[in-house]
This record gives sequence, structure tokens and C-alpha cells, in this order.
Amino acid sequence: MSESPYARRRRRSAARSRGPEGQAAASSVAADPEPDPREVARAIVLRQLTAGPRSRKQLEDKLADRGVPEEVARAVLDRFEEVELVDDARFAEVYVRSRASTRKLSRSAIRRELSARGVDGDVAEQALEQRTDDDERADAAELVRRKLPAGADLGDRAERDRLVRRLVGMLGRKGYPPGTAFGVVKEELAAREASAEDLEEPWPGSP
Repeated sequence: MSESPYARRRRRSAARSRGPEGQAAASSVAADPEPDPREVARAIVLRQLTAGPRSRKQLEDKLADRGVPEEVARAVLDRFEEVELVDDARFAEVYVRSRASTRKLSRSAIRRELSARGVDGDVAEQALEQRTDDDERADAAELVRRKLPAGADLGDRAERDRLVRRLVGMLGRKGYPPGTAFGVVKEELAAREASAEDLEEPWPGSP
């Protein structure tokens, strides 16, 4: 019977240890019965899910990295899906909420991240439906307000242009299209200027 990749990994790891202890460990691994690959796979998947939500593709990649045979990984993950511990639709919904809330990413940026994690396109689109254009624009505006310096001299054309480039670039890195980015930055700069003018208005009755 050929040695499984998992068993081979254990033997090589033990053999790399130095000294009598390492030699004894290698001998022990060679003498120990090979662990059940299904139990190994289940333990890996449970540890991954305990750390946080995972897509099926992420779990497949982890099992492959750990040397679990492909057919064993498929069977174990099928069972986890049956009991709804692995569910790409639920994973996508949670992922969209988390990335929009913590990083203020646009839908296009989150879509790319879901694709990289192996989530089916239709499943990703359904999860992204919870985000509206208004939600996205509000998040972009919040990002701009956070990054806009309090003491910025918006009357200085050079400084204003520099701020516009920096803020639009920041929104672009988070996946916002240029039209949305420029529009939001323009609105927030106008709002900042209007607020500054209001502060300069004299109080009623003041000399």
C-alpha cells in the first residue's frame, strides 16, 4: 500500500528533527498506524471553521495543502455542506456585510474578493444585493470625510487639486468607479467649504 501524502509529511517532519529524540520520533511515526484521512480532514475543516467563516474553495485549498487526498476532501466537504456547516451563500452574505462595514469596500471590490475565494458568481451577486447604490455612496462620503484634513485650505487651487487626486485615488483603491469617486469628493469639499463659511458669519446682533 502506497504512503499517503499526509503520512509522508509526518515522516519527513519527524526526520528533520536532530539528535536521538528526532530519530526516535521518526521511528515512532514510521511504526504508528497511518491516521484515517477522513478524520484528519474533518479535524482540519473544524479548526478552520472555528477560526472564522470559510468558503468551500478555501477549505479545499487548505486540505490540499495538508496533503489530504482529493476524493477524501470532496467527501468530507460534501458532508459538511449537507449539515450546513459549509455554505457558500451564507459565507458570501457575512463576507459582504463585514467588508462593507469594516473596510468600506465597494461592491466591485468585494465581488473580486469573493471570486478569489471561489464563490460562484450568481451566489456572490445575490449576496451583494444587500448593498444599494445609496449605501455605497454613503460609505464613500464617510471615507472622504475621514481623510479630509481639518485645516485644509480649499481656497488654494494647488492644495485643492492635490486633495482631490489623493481622495479620488483612495476611493479607487477601494473599488469605487471614477464617476462616483469624483462626484463624492466634489460634494464633500463643497460641504466643507459651506460649513467654513457658516462659521465665519457674524452672530445676529454682534457689532
